[in-house]
Amino acid sequence: MSNAARVARAAAVAVVAVGVFAAPAAAHPQHEVRLIGVRTVPNALVFQGTTVGGLSGIDRDPRTGGYVLISDDRSDRQPARFYTARIDVTATGIGPVELTGTHALLRPDGKTYPPLSTGDGTTADPEDIRVDPWTGDYTWSQEGERRPNLLIDPSVRSAKRDGSFARELPLPANLKITADRGPRQNLVLEGLTYAAAGSLVVTAVEGPLLQDGPEANTEHGALSRIVVQTRAGRQLAQYAYPQEPVFAKPNPSTGFASTGVTAILAVDPIDPTRFLVVERSFVTGVGNKVRVFEVDTSGATNVANRDLADPAGVKPVRKRLLVDLSDLGLSTVDNIEGISWGPRLRTGERSLLLISDDNFSATQVTQVVALAVRL
Repeated sequence: MSNAARVARAAAVAVVAVGVFAAPAAAHPQHEVRLIGVRTVPNALVFQGTTVGGLSGIDRDPRTGGYVLISDDRSDRQPARFYTARIDVTATGIGPVELTGTHALLRPDGKTYPPLSTGDGTTADPEDIRVDPWTGDYTWSQEGERRPNLLIDPSVRSAKRDGSFARELPLPANLKITADRGPRQNLVLEGLTYAAAGSLVVTAVEGPLLQDGPEANTEHGALSRIVVQTRAGRQLAQYAYPQEPVFAKPNPSTGFASTGVTAILAVDPIDPTRFLVVERSFVTGVGNKVRVFEVDTSGATNVANRDLADPAGVKPVRKRLLVDLSDLGLSTVDNIEGISWGPRLRTGERSLLLISDDNFSATQVTQVVALAVRL
């Protein structure tokens, strides 16, 4: 398709998308989800000179039938990078995760991203990755940094298949990190997806912005944001996403407890209003709880130009539970951070893959969970 044709198509789809955002939601049929199987990647596996771990994003590549996986290594072990892999999924099982390649993500100057310890402000904290349906490039998000003497903005960038820099998406001003506003540390652009036939880029902020009120705890949830932009970066809307309260109290009581959005995925490649959202919680002494919700943005308030600390008059997106991984009989539910559609199955179901980030820890696991879904 020519560039002119792509621009024309993007404009047409964007106009339709804006109209659809305000439409009432249709009733959805009963969800059906079943477990196909689980595969794990050995801890600290060495592949082509890199340590495999921290896999926080996954997407299926329609050009190859394989998958692209991103590591959240901040160049501490090896340069920030992605992997390609083959994962066979059928209605009755999932094959092993067979890595087929890896490439470092490169800056515009052609160099790799340095570790945070260099202090030069150009480090990257990769979190999610998608195959651009128009170009085949890899679009990836990173969280930036918030420290007393170091503020690095998050970003959404695209890389060629060899990892070389392709372009960067302009982000809305309220996603920039300043001293007293913007995203919290490590609660930034965890989720990324394409929608509306690739004409829209949709991101999910893991937790509430500083100006959007407190984080979730066991007493109350929180409001984070879903951001909708065109491929060129023009913002169409932001929507309030209501996070669940933290599911349990830590043991001991001084322990850590958190929740957040770790991934977002368009339900349908054409529909710009329906998404799957992964909410992941971790509580010390209890473990992880991971739930996948189906979300509908139609009819939700556009909150692009307001703070959410006082949410009076704000209508958030609608959500309904698709699956709670604790209901699937898994031997462990780990730190799920990535989600991707797999192939359609001979049963008429769609396969859905989830991947966990092991944080390069021997006490955690990199697991790929394959589900069969009817929506």
